[in-house]
Amino acid sequence: MAIIITDECINCGACEPECPNTAIYEGADDWRYKDGTSLSGKIILPDGTEVDAGDAQTPISDEVYYIVPGKCTECKGFHDEPQCAAVCPVDCCVPDDNHVEDEETLLERQAFLHNE
Repeated sequence: MAIIITDECINCGACEPECPNTAIYEGADDWRYKDGTSLSGKIILPDGTEVDAGDAQTPISDEVYYIVPGKCTECKGFHDEPQCAAVCPVDCCVPDDNHVEDEETLLERQAFLHNE
C-alpha cells in the first residue's frame, strides 16, 4: 500500500529528499509525473489514463507535505523500508488504507516510473 502523511505533520521536510520517486511534495505545491522519474511527454498510466508527464497536477494537500499515491512504491526496488517513515520525527508517514497494493504492484510501478 502507499504511504500517507497525516495532518500531524510538522512540515519539517525530512521526508521529501528521501523519496526515490519524488512522490513527496510540500503542501500547496503542484506535482508532476516527470519529477524524479524517467517519464516525459504523453504517457499512459497503469490505469489507462493518458497524461502529459510535464503537466502540473493539483496538490493533494494545501497545508502539510503529501505523498502522491500514483508515484509511491513504499521504496520497493530501492530500499527495505519506506524511507519517509524511517526519517519522520513525528511518525506521521503511515500506510494509506485507501491505497492498498501488493509488492508486485509496487515493483511494477517502480519499473514504470523509471523505465526499467
